Amino acid sequence: MNLVRTVVLASAGIDSRPGARLRQLLAMALLFSVLAALIAIFARGFWLINLTAAYATMLALMGTNLLFGQLGLVSLCQFALVGIGGWVTLRLYHGFHLPFALTMTSGAAVAAIIGVIWGLPALRFRGIYLAVVTLMLAGAFQALIGAWNFPGGGTGFWGTEGMEGRPRLLLQRPAIAVTDTRYFLYVAAICLVGLAIVEIHRRSKPGRAWALIRKDPMLAAASGVRIMVYQAWAFALAGFLAGISGALLAALYGQLDATGFTASESITLFAASILGGTSNWVGTLIGGILVRAVPTLLDVVGVSATLSLFVFGVGLMSAILGGPTGIAGLFDEFVGRLSTRR
Repeated sequence: MNLVRTVVLASAGIDSRPGARLRQLLAMALLFSVLAALIAIFARGFWLINLTAAYATMLALMGTNLLFGQLGLVSLCQFALVGIGGWVTLRLYHGFHLPFALTMTSGAAVAAIIGVIWGLPALRFRGIYLAVVTLMLAGAFQALIGAWNFPGGGTGFWGTEGMEGRPRLLLQRPAIAVTDTRYFLYVAAICLVGLAIVEIHRRSKPGRAWALIRKDPMLAAASGVRIMVYQAWAFALAGFLAGISGALLAALYGQLDATGFTASESITLFAASILGGTSNWVGTLIGGILVRAVPTLLDVVGVSATLSLFVFGVGLMSAILGGPTGIAGLFDEFVGRLSTRR
């Protein structure tokens, strides 16, 4: 019981003993790896594919949680950045047949750059105004990708020329992750690295700067915090993670379709982050699963998956009326009770 208590406390970030940061990361890696191993052992077929998509989506959710949880910024264009990462990955693969790791990193880098450009309004707008601006950007991406579609192996810069009447070519998975189970573990490993990067940022200088900016930008500026640099840093990291998510989704299905990247998907992503909670990595895990599990479960029981918009709409409203504690907040309360017994 003492070992379990220590692991849970460390994973929630409550351990304050020397070397606590390392133990917290190790505990997170342990719990995350155990869950991934159980899924790899028992999940098959339809559910394994959907859980793989959920884990890939967690990377985009990390960026949403980072912006809202650390800076209080409501960005509703994160799923558009997922599409950008996927588009660049497919274009580079079909155009130059580069290794997947290189195309994935390139797609993430482009998404990070665009994330910074899209995040610049945050320097002037906050709250609902930033949400509206970023939602408009997501709508613009929806219109553009609807006209261009994703590259399918055709010629030309867009990769769609000469595709009339021909099946779209599929993006090949990495050689070490060809089967569904291996690819799930591949995605889970990348997701764990992403979680570690975010947690390290939260517990180091950038995290302290973000917290001060969120509390009082004027006080942060007076304290020597370079607000523009740290906000751009956050948007770049969020965009990079979203780009990785898009590349992983592209390799999972072999292709991407414009109909899956509507502006409403970015709203759903933000709502899922609120439902899961932004206080710790557990909320990211729960939110990522909810994004894929809720529509899938509704479809399995014969209910229209569009009803999930109502479910996530309730979560979005909770961000306005309550606070971003979410389901992870219950985890924090449980850990708090454990800490009082130590």
